[in-house]
This record gives sequence, C-alpha cells and structure tokens, in this order.
Amino acid sequence: MTTASKITLIRVAMIPAFLIAFLLSPVHPWLKWLSLGLFILASLTDFVDGYVARKYNQVSDFGKFLDPLADKLLVIAAMCVFCQWNLMPAWALVIVLTREFAVTGLRLIAVGKGRVIAAGWSGKVKTFSTMVALCVWIVFHEWEWLNWVIVLVIVLPTIYSGVEYFVKNWDVLDLKRKNP
Repeated sequence: MTTASKITLIRVAMIPAFLIAFLLSPVHPWLKWLSLGLFILASLTDFVDGYVARKYNQVSDFGKFLDPLADKLLVIAAMCVFCQWNLMPAWALVIVLTREFAVTGLRLIAVGKGRVIAAGWSGKVKTFSTMVALCVWIVFHEWEWLNWVIVLVIVLPTIYSGVEYFVKNWDVLDLKRKNP
C-alpha cells in the first residue's frame, strides 16, 4: 500500500472521532473546536495524499477509488449531523447523496469496462467548497441566515460537478440498443 493511500486511510479513521466530538459539542461547547480541528485536519489530508501520490508517483487505481470515498464519508457525516439538528434541509442532503451515488455508479460501470474515472476539476472544486462551507458551519451554525448560504455553496457545485461527470463520460453508459 502506498504512503498516499495510508494518508487517505487516516482520513477515514478520523471520521468517527470527528462525529463523536461534533455530536457532543452542544453539551460540551469546547468540543465544537475539537470537531472543527479534526474536520480541518481530515480535509487537509485530502490535499496531502494527492500531492504525495503525484510527487512520488504513487497514483493508483486503489487511491483513485479510496480518496473520493473518504471525502464522501467525511462530508456526508457532517451533513447528516446538520440534518439531524434541522439545520440542513433533507432535500439538500438527498441531492448530495444522489450525486455521490450516481457518480460512484458511473465509476463502477467504467471500471467494469477497464476504465478509471479520476476526479475532475469541478469535483475538486465541489469538494473544496463543501469542506470550507462545512468548516464555517461547524463554528457558526447558530447563525440562521448563514444556513441557506452554506446550503447553496454545497448544493450548486454538487449539481454542476455531477452533471459534468455524466456529460464527459456519457459513452461509458453505452445507451445504444444492440440488436440480437
């Protein structure tokens, strides 16, 4: 296993610690800062593992699969808490989950055809904007007016990147009907 993949696995392992701290933060306010620190640290490993993979020629199919999965797990964990706290509307979470499942399904079909779909630029922008928005939200979730701004910052790039993945990789679906 490459160093880059090990860094990604560390991000996955940080998710339960983040969740516990974040869920307990209403009872123990100092945990809000611990959860923010864990979230930021986990988010930064996304950039570190990518840098290590490229610089040391450790790009692998496993890493291409694991890295976006780790991102999804981290941000969806945070969003689920915001939904539980009635700060994120369920429809917004459904949009995010739909995009993630759809792109993952597209990637699985591509893998079955011997092709790996790496993260595109819009997907990286979506991930970055979502992670920054969630960091702000972790600290300032009491500000009701900010909730809608953050939901838009998360949902709009999510929709755009999801559409872009399908437009760029439509051929993977092979929708032409074949005659028997």
